[in-house]
Amino acid sequence: MLDYIWLIPILPLAGSALIGLLGLAKLWYAGEKLNKKIVSVIALASVGLAFLLSIILVYQLFFVEHKELFSKDFLTWIRAGSLPLAEGGLAGFEISWGFQLDPLSAVMILFVTGVGFLIHIYSTGYMWDDTGYYRFFSYLNLFMFAMLTLVLANNYLMMFVGWEGVGLCSYLLIGFYFEKKSAGDAGKKAFIVNRIGDAGFILGMMLVFVHFGSLHFETVFQKAAELPVETGTGYLFWATVCFFIGACGKSAQIPLYVWLSDAMEGPTPVSALIHAATMVTAGVYMICRSNALFSRSHEAMMIVAVVGTLTAIYAATIGFAQTDIKRVLAYSTVSQLGYMFAALGVGAFVGGIFHVVTHAFFKALLFLGSGSVIMAMHHEQDMLKMGGLKKYLPWTYATMFVGTLAIAGIPPFAGFFSKDEILWKAYSNGHPVIWALLWIGAGMTSFYMFRLLFLTFWGKERMDEHTRHHIHESPKRVIYPLVALAGLSVIGGWIGLPAWTGFANKFEHFMEPVLHLPHEASGHHAAHSTSLELLLTGASVAVALLGIFIAYRFYVARPGTADRITAKIRGVYQLVYRKYLIDELYDALFVNRAKNLGNICFFFDSKFIDGVGVNGSAAATRGISTISKLFDTYVVDGLVNLIGWINMQLNRLFTAFQTGMVQRYALVAVFGIVVLILVYYNGLLDF
Repeated sequence: MLDYIWLIPILPLAGSALIGLLGLAKLWYAGEKLNKKIVSVIALASVGLAFLLSIILVYQLFFVEHKELFSKDFLTWIRAGSLPLAEGGLAGFEISWGFQLDPLSAVMILFVTGVGFLIHIYSTGYMWDDTGYYRFFSYLNLFMFAMLTLVLANNYLMMFVGWEGVGLCSYLLIGFYFEKKSAGDAGKKAFIVNRIGDAGFILGMMLVFVHFGSLHFETVFQKAAELPVETGTGYLFWATVCFFIGACGKSAQIPLYVWLSDAMEGPTPVSALIHAATMVTAGVYMICRSNALFSRSHEAMMIVAVVGTLTAIYAATIGFAQTDIKRVLAYSTVSQLGYMFAALGVGAFVGGIFHVVTHAFFKALLFLGSGSVIMAMHHEQDMLKMGGLKKYLPWTYATMFVGTLAIAGIPPFAGFFSKDEILWKAYSNGHPVIWALLWIGAGMTSFYMFRLLFLTFWGKERMDEHTRHHIHESPKRVIYPLVALAGLSVIGGWIGLPAWTGFANKFEHFMEPVLHLPHEASGHHAAHSTSLELLLTGASVAVALLGIFIAYRFYVARPGTADRITAKIRGVYQLVYRKYLIDELYDALFVNRAKNLGNICFFFDSKFIDGVGVNGSAAATRGISTISKLFDTYVVDGLVNLIGWINMQLNRLFTAFQTGMVQRYALVAVFGIVVLILVYYNGLLDF
């Protein structure tokens, strides 16, 4: 059965291709859209079968064969000549198309396919009235293929294929409503920002190959295990920092986080898939997969921890002021990803991936719940125009309430166990400052998430009369996935019970073969008692309850309190509401400067040339305009047209021989044989 591991990513790819091709064929030849029931069946069957196969293969490997790793190369993808290595010698560059299954990839494929399947079910209800139904599901299935390729790959280059694939799919799905300028701009922003991170990933791969002579995980990690832990900025430092830059792009960490909030322009199921089960978890997974490299550089680990901690706090502050329900959740994701990176940086690799899993449950629930609210409110997303919805949307409210408790870290919900694991490891591994900041962040998370819940479902109804009279609960295809995710948000954390409960941490035991620190990097901190762990757990619950209490006082008990406070600190509030003007800063430093560079290369915008001029001189403006047009016509267009002309001439040459007349083909064949015989007997060619 394990030899069929390649089917897990291929099934969604086949579904994507089938939906896309059938949809285009139906549109071109019949002028009609593909039947939505056919689209739904193909999309759900492909992802559902991938989920079922994932369960079977995980069971086969770990519970039948009792192995910790299955890796197989199915075909050779790239084979190149010998390349010099940093330590001397040569290495041939050979990459296979192969997959591997171990505890880390097993956990990833189970929740990616499982949560992804629930999101697909939800999407059949949410997107039913959309005219781009078949296109949406073709992209969504392609997204699943890319993420599954990323997590199942057995080498860095194949991982990079999935890495780029999720980037492409995010561009297609964020900009799904491409007729809206804001959606198109958001898609381009996500694509470009991620290309910056991807450049770091490529450099990291190059450094790994130059040093280890391979990009295959098993080879690289075995050689890395023989290396001592670095104490300075050596080779491993630079390789891992490059990888971390890539992770910052995909997983939206400072300074490459700016694309994630704009990604809300896509349909809500896309937001759920990106934030919970696919793209943003890729960076965390990549660092966990590369733990053998990262754990051998103290400086790199500290950079990961500091950036993650700062991102967790910074994004939480922005969540305080947002009024768009999806943008609050977007910055919540950025903050929670910061928690995950902080965990990785302090050496809690198991805690980091544990939080990835629980976060997938409650964040998918919260996004899909927000989509249910948006459907009921006729696509209104401003929480200030909601209120009192719990009596209209009882199922949506109940499930979102569970998700909010989970993300706030209230026991016994899933988020409590993973958050508590991160906080404890930060403290016990000798990082009390990081613990303190993350502890404060836990209270902030609780506050802004219950602010969202209270503004949306509690208090005075603030919608208009027309909207109020048309509010209704979402259809069953939307509600059922919410209920399933709510159940997972309750029990999903029980697989990793902390030591103070008296039960074994089964998740940590399961992940031990893959995620562990070398002895030199594990630290030599004093042993900590269970009572201390329990005390810190109580502190984390207390700060979460404090956040809930403050949110209740501000938005339910005394609803005008928040408005009075923001009125007194209007300037600070506007700064936070506008996300600290970072987008404007990036525009000024990078985007507009790139436009200026384009202008220097004579690619001027017509409005700039006609309206502004150059140095106030109309003659100079006309001169540069003329040069610009000549350059564009004869150089840019000229090169494109030249390539097209060459292809056309070659086409005419070859089509002259393709007449379809068999007798002519036979004549040419006989003529060629005669020529070869004459050449041979005249000694001009030796066979």
